[in-house]
Amino acid sequence: MLRRLLFTLGKLLFLFILPFFLLIRGSVFLHENYAPPASVSLLGGVLMSAVLLFFYMAYLQGRLTGRAGNVRRTYGLAFALVAVYCLPGLFYLSASNAKHESVRKEFTRLHPVLRLGVSTITFLDKKLIVTDAARQPEDYGKMGLPAKSHSLHYRQSSGYAHAVDLRTIRQGELRNTLVAVYFRLMGFNTLRHVGTADHLHVSLMSHGRPGGI
Repeated sequence: MLRRLLFTLGKLLFLFILPFFLLIRGSVFLHENYAPPASVSLLGGVLMSAVLLFFYMAYLQGRLTGRAGNVRRTYGLAFALVAVYCLPGLFYLSASNAKHESVRKEFTRLHPVLRLGVSTITFLDKKLIVTDAARQPEDYGKMGLPAKSHSLHYRQSSGYAHAVDLRTIRQGELRNTLVAVYFRLMGFNTLRHVGTADHLHVSLMSHGRPGGI
């Protein structure tokens, strides 16, 4: 009985997570393999997630009413739900999730797919802190560090910065590990390193700077 309950709960959790996975991982896949404009990568992920959500909704409607609903209307609703979910995360970062106000302003300079990846995990980890996002070469000098020509914090050929730094100090190693695993599962690159302070560096591949970090 307990095993069946755990299996059912696991299945429901998987079905709940899958649309978010398709949304973000699908966008990353399109970006990495086809190098479309940022908006096209994101739209592709939205369409993939909406297709899955459409099947969920069609299944539930069939079970509840015994008949299939209007396909166009159901898919339109699924697409709208995914789009409404994305919009706040693309343009807003809570002050509680940013080290400084300047970091909040830098947030919209990140690649939209990376923004969506960060905003999604903030729903699960309210204590997540973005310590750095977009940078200029002179910013490294201000921090007492040598400038890095290969940094993905700089504006890339996509028009956006492709890297973000997250606080790891006093966050707990288990929590830091889980955050890193989340970003890797979503297709991002992660690197734990020390610059001005210990942090988790998360990046999205740049086609204009393939070896960048």
